[in-house]
Amino acid sequence: MFDPRLLRAFTAIVDAGSFTLAAQRLHMTQSTISQQLARLEEAVGLMLVDRAARPVGPTAAGERLLGYANRILALQEEAQAALGDPAGTAAIRIGVPEDIVSAATAQVFGDFVRRHREVQLDVTAGLSRDLTRRYRAGELDIVIVKEAEAGPDCRATFPEAMAWFESAKAPAEWPNPIPLVAFPPGGLYREAMFERVEREQLRWYVAFSGSSLHNVLVAVEAGLGLSLLPRSATAGYHVRQYAPFGMERPMVVSIYAWESAGAVSDLVGRMRTVLAARCAPSK
Repeated sequence: MFDPRLLRAFTAIVDAGSFTLAAQRLHMTQSTISQQLARLEEAVGLMLVDRAARPVGPTAAGERLLGYANRILALQEEAQAALGDPAGTAAIRIGVPEDIVSAATAQVFGDFVRRHREVQLDVTAGLSRDLTRRYRAGELDIVIVKEAEAGPDCRATFPEAMAWFESAKAPAEWPNPIPLVAFPPGGLYREAMFERVEREQLRWYVAFSGSSLHNVLVAVEAGLGLSLLPRSATAGYHVRQYAPFGMERPMVVSIYAWESAGAVSDLVGRMRTVLAARCAPSK
């Protein structure tokens, strides 16, 4: 099944004879429209556009597909008109870390869909590295990720204060080797934890591995071990900072989006506001 967005990118490039002009007409960046064409070519297994031609034109395979693509897009528009109510006819795919899905974030999503009834939000929560991989593969339209350093194409980035935490009822001294509460392999905090403990020349072991931030915090609260966590995520849990390790170097929370105009731009702007408030230094 052909993705209409990919077909629209293909027909726009052929009609405009230029990737740059096609991107402008569709309110996209040139890299976005190039990636959408590449995804369509990968799906059909054929080159569809002669990039060396001036103006850019379709290949023989592209000419065969062009008529079908125009008909598919025309049928889609006819179906939308026939249905009358456009609610949920366009999808925006968003990836976020679990702890970003807060009441404030949900409020932004709710307000957005009320203003843009034509948009269906498809929100996925997961580990930042998995979300980054899916975003770079074109599977997500907007992504919020936690990383050591922001990439050059991020829309905004904010520092996230990090610290070591233990149970509020933890003993005065931890045993040797020291127990740790960690995320599964691949989690950003997990590697930073191991590096810090080894710099301290301490012996350690993973006493508990939790697949969610809540599970990790509950385990720390129960006294199963120490963990490195965002300070903003610990409110409401019976935990305290582990004084001997003090503060850690901040991570960053970054937002990325392929498109730079329209509904996506509106949503990115509102998500930036939520992240700025979340990551603001506590007074």
